[in-house]
Amino acid sequence: MNLHAVSAIYRFEMARTRRTLLQSIVSPVLSTSLYFVVFGSAIGSRIPEIDGVAYGSFIVPGLIMMSLLTQSISNASFGIYFPKFTGTIYELLTAPVSHFEVVLGYVGAAATKAILLALIILVTAALFVPLRIEHPIFMLTFLVLTALTFSLLGFVIGIWADNFERLTLIPLLVVTPLAFLGGTFYSVSMLPPFWQTVTLFNPVVYLVSGFRWSFFGQADVAIVLSLAMTLAFLAVFVAIAAWMLRTGYRLKT
Repeated sequence: MNLHAVSAIYRFEMARTRRTLLQSIVSPVLSTSLYFVVFGSAIGSRIPEIDGVAYGSFIVPGLIMMSLLTQSISNASFGIYFPKFTGTIYELLTAPVSHFEVVLGYVGAAATKAILLALIILVTAALFVPLRIEHPIFMLTFLVLTALTFSLLGFVIGIWADNFERLTLIPLLVVTPLAFLGGTFYSVSMLPPFWQTVTLFNPVVYLVSGFRWSFFGQADVAIVLSLAMTLAFLAVFVAIAAWMLRTGYRLKT
């Protein structure tokens, strides 16, 4: 493996975060903090506990997961799209770097940035609501797997998109609605039976449920199923990214 190439891509992408610190870190933390203030303090005080957990604390895993999804996709998609937009992608394609090393550099940097942001939001949340993490090792594992999975999705979107509109199309029209309807602000058990069944077709439900279990030991779906679904999503996006790079889909033309 060409570790020097992987390190060069990784360090370049991480340096971009330092250049856009306000947009990359400060803005997501402030916007998520507003959710804690509005839902956790203002509205949460009027909502009874959910499964013995105060509402303000209950929504923390969902909000962290929602930020993790959006930031993972955004970081990875912009990271690979801009070389296409500027034409510098051809330097990468002609360099002695394998497809795996390209993915590892871009996706690794995007996932790292998303995980750091999620941990900052977790610390920020502790300032607003009481928190407990019953399964910290599982929480970190789930955090890493989810960040890698959706960074891969962002990488795929960045290759697929041929303009800025398409770059934001899937995150805005698909991922964000699924995140809001995936149990971020409520428990699936609070829904009528029919809508509980419908909600199970939302892939984000399994991510939020598993992540919430790592905090409070409670989940809307079995934790084994949540982990299995996460690994399945990861495998799918790995296969798609590998196919795109191997065939040169929208990269060599």
